Amino acid sequence: MTVLHSINSSDGHLCIDVFDRPDGTFGFEEFRRDYEDKSGWFAVGGHIERVFKSPEEALDAAIRDVVWFEGK
Repeated sequence: MTVLHSINSSDGHLCIDVFDRPDGTFGFEEFRRDYEDKSGWFAVGGHIERVFKSPEEALDAAIRDVVWFEGK
């Protein structure tokens, strides 16, 4: 899996990653981090298994389905 786009929320606590898979499909996931927790980013969206034919389709779905994200 290779991350193609990583877009942070304005406060830096949330992030959307659009990625490609070895099988030629694409996906996205929403991540969260808390600055006081040094564990780093962790998935919170439950979108990682969704499959798209292009990175644009994945990004459009993220814009549509993730409340805070508007294609920033």
